[in-house]
Amino acid sequence: MSRLYSGFPAEAPGTGLLLLRVAIGATLVAQAMPCLSGAQDPRLTYCLLALVSGASLIAGFLTRIVAAIAATLVASATLLSLTSSSVGSLGSHPLHLNMIVVAVAIALLGPGAISLDAVLFGRRKVIIPRSSVSSRP
Repeated sequence: MSRLYSGFPAEAPGTGLLLLRVAIGATLVAQAMPCLSGAQDPRLTYCLLALVSGASLIAGFLTRIVAAIAATLVASATLLSLTSSSVGSLGSHPLHLNMIVVAVAIALLGPGAISLDAVLFGRRKVIIPRSSVSSRP
């Protein structure tokens, strides 16, 4: 897990990462909520995955993995809407492209200091006790 969480930027960079996470996470949650009301909706699995990944991004839990999943979800939804005959959804493709780019950026940058990942996997102070036996040269 240490390679997934190499750094947790604090202060302004950490706040910027928090804003990016919340923007993408809230968008995923907002897109998932309407289709959760229809239990027989064929997109139910997609909606549940979008809801869980959006909430996880907002909280900053397993951020790099979930951001990659979110980018994949949005890319697959965009490709599916391009192949369907719905002309009304063509206006939202630039927004989808922006979501994919920001999700990939979050996956590459990491969660930041204001996240559950920082609490769970953050830097630790390791105290090594002095040896009571004196070393001889």
